[in-house]
Amino acid sequence: MSQNSEETLLEFPCEFSVKAMGFTSPEFDIAVVEVVRRHAPDMTEGCLSSRPSKSGKYTSITVTIQATSKKQLDAIYQGLTDHKDVLMSL
Repeated sequence: MSQNSEETLLEFPCEFSVKAMGFTSPEFDIAVVEVVRRHAPDMTEGCLSSRPSKSGKYTSITVTIQATSKKQLDAIYQGLTDHKDVLMSL
């Protein structure tokens, strides 16, 4: 499969979920929302779900957006990866 074929597997616009994991804190939730909203300004409050780990030490946050392009998704993932509070993003 060519590089161009891989880039077109998603048809935009589409609903897309991004997950970020980090240490549980109010700042973590805010950081994830700020990063995603920077690249998806039409994000609504209802598109966010949060889930603590069994021990409560970690939290995973899933944000579902209406993705408009691969470039947008790449920017969101890069922003999350670069953020000091985000341990992992999927």
